[in-house]
Amino acid sequence: MVEAKGKPSVVLVHGAWADGSSWNDVIGPLLGAGLNVLSVPIPMTSLSDDVAALDRALERVNGPIVLAAHAYAGAVIAATASERVRALVYVAALAPDEGETVAEVFYREKPHPQAPQLAPDVHGFIWMPREAFAAAFAQNASPERAALFAATQRPLALACIQQKAPKPAWRVKPSWYLVAEQDRMIPPATQRFMAARMGAHIRSEQVDHTPMATAPQPVIEVIFDAVRA
Repeated sequence: MVEAKGKPSVVLVHGAWADGSSWNDVIGPLLGAGLNVLSVPIPMTSLSDDVAALDRALERVNGPIVLAAHAYAGAVIAATASERVRALVYVAALAPDEGETVAEVFYREKPHPQAPQLAPDVHGFIWMPREAFAAAFAQNASPERAALFAATQRPLALACIQQKAPKPAWRVKPSWYLVAEQDRMIPPATQRFMAARMGAHIRSEQVDHTPMATAPQPVIEVIFDAVRA
């Protein structure tokens, strides 16, 4: 069990084409502040599969929880049924409303000129082109870090973005949203629309799509804001 020790536990959920290690630069400072932290792996085989994986992980966590999500995982954290979740943190994350799909909000605005062309393979999984990690996924990362993202990427099933979302937890729970103004994957205008719709505490930063790796400090600060609240 992850013990709460009187403080909320921070549970982090990775987005598409990444894994739990994408949060590494955030996890260390949170642990250093005495918080309990868990980075949850999700299979990215369907939205319901991913929510079930998150719910299983939350069973290992005692006490109140602050959930933080990157990108696609915004849809996942909003669908958990756990009553111990006290706050939601969105880092350049997608937030479909009830009945919407991830694809509908992802493609709401015209894509950035350097956004990758994405299409499923014959098995129904979507892979990121290797060059897109340096061009759009994390253009502010070092070449070595971008290459590491490319080498360790995990694909996203088409079912993840086509399944309609249930009633989202952000309708009833406080939320925080970090808008990535240099995002080339999810247009900043889309992020601002979703953040305003959910009534989130909004912070905008000149960061790329993956600030946990390229500019972790504002991510850490937004999570601390949610923990303190």
